[in-house]
Amino acid sequence: MPENPDEIEQWLLFADEEAAGVRLDVFLARSLADLSRTRIKQLILAGQVEVGGDKLLEPKHRVKPGYEICVTKPPPEDPVPKGEAIDLDILFEDEHLIVINKPAGLVVHPAPGHPTGTLVNALLHHCGDLAGIGGVYRPGIVHRLDKDTSGVLLFAKSEEAHRQMSELFEHRALDKRYLVLVDGVLPDKKGIIDMPINKDRSSSFKMKISKNGKASVTSYEVKNIDSKGIQLNYH
Repeated sequence: MPENPDEIEQWLLFADEEAAGVRLDVFLARSLADLSRTRIKQLILAGQVEVGGDKLLEPKHRVKPGYEICVTKPPPEDPVPKGEAIDLDILFEDEHLIVINKPAGLVVHPAPGHPTGTLVNALLHHCGDLAGIGGVYRPGIVHRLDKDTSGVLLFAKSEEAHRQMSELFEHRALDKRYLVLVDGVLPDKKGIIDMPINKDRSSSFKMKISKNGKASVTSYEVKNIDSKGIQLNYH
């Protein structure tokens, strides 16, 4: 990052014969190690990647030899969230990463209906040097938990950390474990649910099994059964 986060950054990249046929987002990810694949896709879709003055708007566009690709990283967007003095349960923190134990009931980031009082507001108050991480004036969010879900959240404190953590989540290199209550009867105490899931069109908050969905594999183990329901440990 530049010393001043309000400065525009630009890169001029030359595609040789070895780059022929490589996806644009893959080529840029290989050439710009400081930017995450997610951030590169954002820049492409925003029209910030050009060849000869023509915008390349498709991450899957195939690179041709001789391309001179100009990539522009604009200044971060105007800050919308404001720092607020909200208590944080910090499990770990260094110059690259902060790990938060999020309680149930706390919204992760501002959204319609929750413009303030979120975890992002708390982090902006706690960490005063996160401008520009992930492209906006906010901490580097790489994953989220629902409002009513408690658990561990990772936030990047540098562009490099944001890139590396985004890659870990993209390649499913992290093991996520949850403890949940289930209403119903399971056929086995242990099992694996391997079914693709997609967004439920009837609800913006739900997912459902769909043959056209993304791959999803869940291993589960029944921990306890009582009057409140079945308690599961799954990942």
